[in-house]
Amino acid sequence: MSHLLYETKNGVAYLTMNRPEVRNALSLDMRKKLLETFQSLESDESVRCVVLRGAGEHFMAGGDVKSFMEFASLTPVERRLTFVNRIHANLNGLMYTMRRLNKPVIASVRGAAAGAGVSMALSCDLVVAAEDAFFTLAYSHIASSPDGGATYYLPRLVGTKKAMEIALLGDRFTAEEAKDIGMINRVVPGADLESETRRLAERLAKGPSRALGNIKKLILQSSENSLEQQLQSEAETFGDSVMADDWVEGVTAFNEKRKPQYTGR
Repeated sequence: MSHLLYETKNGVAYLTMNRPEVRNALSLDMRKKLLETFQSLESDESVRCVVLRGAGEHFMAGGDVKSFMEFASLTPVERRLTFVNRIHANLNGLMYTMRRLNKPVIASVRGAAAGAGVSMALSCDLVVAAEDAFFTLAYSHIASSPDGGATYYLPRLVGTKKAMEIALLGDRFTAEEAKDIGMINRVVPGADLESETRRLAERLAKGPSRALGNIKKLILQSSENSLEQQLQSEAETFGDSVMADDWVEGVTAFNEKRKPQYTGR
């Protein structure tokens, strides 16, 4: 059984983490396939938006903690080397590739998003969650610290004090609470999660792809740039955007007072 399912429809790629029997815990095979798939999507012009979701009743319940037991008998130094290498090998590359992907990525969350599941959701550009979804950055419960970029995104989204609370205590909180503190974008009834995710994804897939990619780039750069650097980057990406056929269509449609028909070119 493949640990990652892939399908495309109406310009949207749907990536489904497929280990429902363990709440889609992140196996090494799943990490590898996610990384390879996101890398291939960078140059796939037929895909204009990506949805990441979990099979069954949950999004993703973090790392495969049961498998960690095989390393418990190693020396401390051996354990350190093992996990540093594991994280660098696939997980860090995956998170970086998701961040730099030149098209929007939506996390569609139901049930549990725990540990690395939180990191994965935060790495997406938009997060839509079912009312029954819940979140917990539970690393402290197994005497470890977060990975997958959680400590990068959380302080930027919710502030340092709230990020400390979430990471240090590892408490479970609801989708509504996650929305209230700025971690996620939308909360919908569980029965509507699939349709609402699809509607949002297809809306983005019909948009001006080059401009949307540039918007994503600018927003993500802003926390590291000075004002001067950001103004320069805005000028450069605006210049890049106007090179697209979609820009001509957008300006023409605006002046003709009609809805633009973007092609992604």
